Amino acid sequence: MYSYIIGTITQINTNSVVIDNNGMGYNIFVANPYSFQEEEEYKVLLYTHQTETETSLYGFKTLEEKDLFLRLIGVKGLGPKVALPMFATGSVSGIIDAIDRENVIYLTKFPKVGDKLARQIILDLKGKLANSTKDVQTSGELVEALESLGYKKPDIKKVLPNINQSESIENQIKEALKLMLRG
Repeated sequence: MYSYIIGTITQINTNSVVIDNNGMGYNIFVANPYSFQEEEEYKVLLYTHQTETETSLYGFKTLEEKDLFLRLIGVKGLGPKVALPMFATGSVSGIIDAIDRENVIYLTKFPKVGDKLARQIILDLKGKLANSTKDVQTSGELVEALESLGYKKPDIKKVLPNINQSESIENQIKEALKLMLRG
């Protein structure tokens, strides 16, 4: 529903922050509310979770956190209230590494993640995360750079699959420009 919000933090709670945006206060659940400062302005990436009884907003400081969160809540038995606290004590790279190395002990240190759920996370996500968050970040930078040069998103999306994501952003831009000029 919402992609992000820019506003001033007016209140810090134990598991959420309130962001004022044009006179409207939005309660957003975040992994570590104390990483925010009251009266400071932030851009918070959002995920809207809707059930029969409530609608909740979950917030993230980085695209990598949001991407991993979305993948985690796709695991059977792992909802947003279990996935979000994982980011309070674990880093994105640490969680991905634990999944790829099948480190059940690391995953079970998170609240409400038992042995069975940790194994389900590994089963569903192992090998699917290592480059995904890096690629999302790099692709985003590349798209922004090409758009700033006047290229349209549909044209950019056509060449993205042909770009080597392991190259530097400068080389990716050069490669994309060559492909765009060929048509």
